Amino acid sequence: MDLFTHKQNLRAPLAEKMRPKTIEEFVGQTHLVGEGKILRKLLQNKKLFSLILWGPPGVGKTTLARILAQETESEFVSTSAVTSNVKELREIMKKAQERQMLYQKTTVLFIDEIHRFTKSQQDYLLPHVEKGTTIFMGATTENPSFAVISPLLSRTRVLVLQKLDPNALEKIIVNALNDTLRGLGKNKLGIHPDALSFLAGSVNGDARSALNTLEIAHELSLKEKHPEILLETVSEALQRKSLYYDKNAEEHYNIISAFIKSLRGSDPDAALYWMCRMLEAGEDPLFIARRMMIFASEDIGNAQPHALTLAVATMQAVHFVGLPEAKIPLAQCATYLATAPKSNASYEALLLATKDVQTKGNLDVPLYLRNAPTQLMKNLNYGSGYQYAHHQKEGKVTHPHLPKELQGKKYYSPPSKVTPKA
Repeated sequence: MDLFTHKQNLRAPLAEKMRPKTIEEFVGQTHLVGEGKILRKLLQNKKLFSLILWGPPGVGKTTLARILAQETESEFVSTSAVTSNVKELREIMKKAQERQMLYQKTTVLFIDEIHRFTKSQQDYLLPHVEKGTTIFMGATTENPSFAVISPLLSRTRVLVLQKLDPNALEKIIVNALNDTLRGLGKNKLGIHPDALSFLAGSVNGDARSALNTLEIAHELSLKEKHPEILLETVSEALQRKSLYYDKNAEEHYNIISAFIKSLRGSDPDAALYWMCRMLEAGEDPLFIARRMMIFASEDIGNAQPHALTLAVATMQAVHFVGLPEAKIPLAQCATYLATAPKSNASYEALLLATKDVQTKGNLDVPLYLRNAPTQLMKNLNYGSGYQYAHHQKEGKVTHPHLPKELQGKKYYSPPSKVTPKA
């Protein structure tokens, strides 16, 4: 390491300085790096294959790629899909081929945020991955099924990384505080157990966020001459919990799914929690209101018809009032829908009727149900035999209303007892 690189490392953020160098230093993701697991086996066999590392921010995707390259004595070349282009990729592949031919050395090409590559850029990688010019490793926070082209997916193995649990984060934080070479150990500053627990639980499983917050809290504590980092100092450094929520990707659908299923399961507490997760992460409140309108008709229906009225009124209130006050009618509506009696009979009837329409084609309308505005139609018996319900005893008619082929068919079957309030 030269003097310039050493000075760069000194100025680097704590999260960068504490990046694990070996698999033994790596904390978390035991389902991938534990004894007998896939990445541990790769390192033991000194053999690599192309991977896509999928997981939320700050869980070790880049770090694992670096470790895999280093411990298999491969050349590690890193780029980002945000700044890279085909011209740069062409130069990387050229050097990788030279490295392979002259030195028999493998090149690991790591592309961060691979989901941001266009289809043509991903297409360019295909022949090189196929021929083994490089070992391709991509990192993404978005579901590869949506973000990566199928031919590239078929040539790689997708590994899913999980959010780091609080125990793993606490270990990472303590390691950084005690490390005298790369971390904050020279100042011999401790951390109060409450502060440690709060920090580990407030960063949404993101080690980078935890270490960056720790670095700020450490500086604040030194200035205030505290012997240890306190809870209020961490709170000040953190400012607020960081919520990972991409409105255009999988987590968006995961959370709205949890919200709707909590309403359906008559759990107002869970419904409020998931709704607040969306709102705090910046979701459009009108999106939530629209989904509650659909739910009111689909899952409550005629068990409590007023639910749809309230949901529509909520959407209007949200539109007129706006945030932050719009949270109040949203919460009122969510708790009402969650505790209302439930019936999806009308929705199920819709599906059954739609299926018959789609599969049985254009069935004829019975003659007695047809209008007869002209004499010709009357001569053809249009409307003949129709029973006007209001003139019948108790308003009941004896003729069916469905086409001949569907007579006797039952679509709408409301339950004798609806799901009670929670």
